[in-house]
Amino acid sequence: MNVGILQFSIRLPESHSLKEKRQVVKSLVAQLHNRYNVTAAEVDDQDLWQTAAIAVACLSNDKRHTNEVLSKALSFASTFDLEMLESSIEIIDI
Repeated sequence: MNVGILQFSIRLPESHSLKEKRQVVKSLVAQLHNRYNVTAAEVDDQDLWQTAAIAVACLSNDKRHTNEVLSKALSFASTFDLEMLESSIEIIDI
């Protein structure tokens, strides 16, 4: 069994308040969960208007499947009106 963790930082250039940012982040996190059956949350930069750090976790018994799900989740996140700053995927055997 393994756990895959996707972390990415985004910039929201059109966000002018925390309320606007939270609407986008909440929508992104909910859609990631619904589409890919993963756990997702904003994990850093909660008090900044235009940046956010998102973490996505996937549990599976196949590394290839875990990597594929997280890669698709990252591609999906890139379709939102945001700028992807950095991303990383880590798969841990447990």
